[in-house]
Amino acid sequence: MGISVIWSVIAILVRWIFSKRRGAISYDSSDQTALYIRMLDVRVRSQVGFEPERRGSHPYLGVDFRTLHSRAESAGSIPARRIRRLFSFQRHLLSSRFLRGAPHLNPLHILDEDYCGQAKCMLEKVGSWNFDIFLFDRLTNGNSLVTLTLYLLSHYGLIELFQLDMVKVHRFLVLVQEDYHNHNPYHNSVHAADVTQAMHCYLKEPKLAKSLTSCDILLGLLAAVTHDLDHPGVNQPFLIKTNHYLAALYRNTSVLENHHWRSAVGLLRETELFSHLPAEDSLNMERQLGSLILATDISRQNEYLSKFRTHLDQEDLCLGNASHRHFVLQMALKCADICNPCRPWELSKQWSEKVTEEFFHQGDIEKKHKLEVSPLCDSETNSIADVQIGFMTYVVEPLFAEWARFSDTRLSQTMLGHLCLNKASWNAMQPEASGSSEELESEQEASSRALPQGSPQS
Repeated sequence: MGISVIWSVIAILVRWIFSKRRGAISYDSSDQTALYIRMLDVRVRSQVGFEPERRGSHPYLGVDFRTLHSRAESAGSIPARRIRRLFSFQRHLLSSRFLRGAPHLNPLHILDEDYCGQAKCMLEKVGSWNFDIFLFDRLTNGNSLVTLTLYLLSHYGLIELFQLDMVKVHRFLVLVQEDYHNHNPYHNSVHAADVTQAMHCYLKEPKLAKSLTSCDILLGLLAAVTHDLDHPGVNQPFLIKTNHYLAALYRNTSVLENHHWRSAVGLLRETELFSHLPAEDSLNMERQLGSLILATDISRQNEYLSKFRTHLDQEDLCLGNASHRHFVLQMALKCADICNPCRPWELSKQWSEKVTEEFFHQGDIEKKHKLEVSPLCDSETNSIADVQIGFMTYVVEPLFAEWARFSDTRLSQTMLGHLCLNKASWNAMQPEASGSSEELESEQEASSRALPQGSPQS
């Protein structure tokens, strides 16, 4: 009897929250500050069974993006997601009671077993560059993003410094993790956790560690956590050529990045994480968060890289200057976002396979609906090795070469060494690869000299 009453109360509360989140929502297309409300409205309406309006969109886009990569799921997947949401909300209620000192009948740990055993041991080495986020995600039962971020916020003393409500922090992170589409092979919560861990490694670098303020660190971590929030598993050109409502909303400019930012702002306001701060400070943090997330737009890569190179050539970067610190944070986030080729081979290879799987699945969708297949998305004309070698050569190498100029440390040399080794490994997998095995071994041996031995990051 007691259990049924509890579930009834939870169901009522969930319905109340959904209705509250949908209530009092107004949208004026000329009001740019209200765009996040529209995004939140679309997400919530989709979750409770209302199909968002997509006038003029391609017929394919009537399909919920969350099922984009679920090839073998049954029709019961959506109810299952709602059940998981109920459990998450129940956990939030129990955590609230625990943190407020309310008595409870059964022993409760806010993160269950996340901090116990092997997961706790891994967190003690969270600053290591060969940190295995896949293993950590398994050890935390799929809660790597929540667990890692809570640990880092505590590690930097940000919860106490900014007087954050632990219940709100936990609820915000749970909602963020849930709003990543874990059916996406690559753009999911594990990728967000990986980027957050990389960002932590960069924040520890000497130049940044002695210059960044606590606010810079908080923004850097939040940007890493939310930088791909609610990613649909397809790229911007796909959204534009299918006349998707997001493309129209953001006028075909940084469509995904704007959506990630506005979705993050929606959750910040929904959970009232910064409600205790002065309104001006809270709005300023939202704007700076947007500036960081928008910098991850790969179509603006050359713009940021050119600006970074100019600063380094002129040696005029002053980290005592707030705008310069913010620019360095942008570059750090860009590096963290595409650092997979700079990880040890065992990790890098897994990420390469996942991102290529997502590309090829988009290509399959485009073929099915008679759309022009996007570059790198045709599995018949591209291989994983092709995609990775091109990406490393034209995107990753130029960025990390400049980052090493800015921060010439053991970590930077480690990353460049792994990048060289990984590129050689992919070249060796090319069917038309020329040269003897002796030449390949010689190249790998030369590359390995760039990897400092015995470093904590290597």
